[in-house]
Amino acid sequence: MTAAAFPRIASDQAPTAVTQPLRQACAVRLVDRRTGLTHRVNGSPLVLFTRNPVEAIAELLSGRDAGVWEARVEPIGGAA
Repeated sequence: MTAAAFPRIASDQAPTAVTQPLRQACAVRLVDRRTGLTHRVNGSPLVLFTRNPVEAIAELLSGRDAGVWEARVEPIGGAA
């Protein structure tokens, strides 16, 4: 899967596409804008699985520099 498959959301943005809680589960990843790589903790990618990406994005970007970090949302499976 390419990086283009993930919507990019900065801490100061809230696209209407993700402002409403989804019925469908999604994966939210924290990505370093400088490298385009998912942030890792002890070698494992940091991914939050949720049905409310807005809360997950807020949690991941809290206290982080929006110029360095972004959140990417990927729907999981089919529609609920």
